Amino acid sequence: MAIGERIHFFRNKRGMTQKYVGSQIGFDEKSADVRMAQYESETRVPKDNLIQALATTFDVAPEALKVPDIDSNIGLMHTLFTLEDRYGLKIEASEDGQPRIYLDLRNHPDSNQLFDMLLDWMDKAVALEAKQISQDEYDQWRYHYPTPGETTHTNFAKVIPQELSDYLLSEDKKNK
Repeated sequence: MAIGERIHFFRNKRGMTQKYVGSQIGFDEKSADVRMAQYESETRVPKDNLIQALATTFDVAPEALKVPDIDSNIGLMHTLFTLEDRYGLKIEASEDGQPRIYLDLRNHPDSNQLFDMLLDWMDKAVALEAKQISQDEYDQWRYHYPTPGETTHTNFAKVIPQELSDYLLSEDKKNK
């Protein structure tokens, strides 16, 4: 998730308006909402001092807003937290006390496609573990994923943009 999406996510989660957030971090009240809209749409990218101010306003760590660096443990953790927010990724203890991550579809029904993709990955990982495929075949599959026609669980579909969908629905209502 990009930084603009994270700003939008936390602003909505906190029930704040763009104008309120903008004025809290020091923008002139007349332009505060416009400036925040620019950051949320990623027309502008906030510098570190602004990210810190936003983090303080939202009562989160700056890393929760930034595009995570998955090459660091903290960045990877914030990536997992984002996946929890967006797709319903959950963590629990396995029977032996090890952390186990799973996808909870109960509160995130729009995660069905991700669930199917994870099933594809699980099938390949199980095949690798059972020595039905080699490490090279597994890597070939991972680095070329998705390959249409080869997935067993996923049906890829083209989705039209929300704006076009809304327009078509409004035009349909006009014609009735």
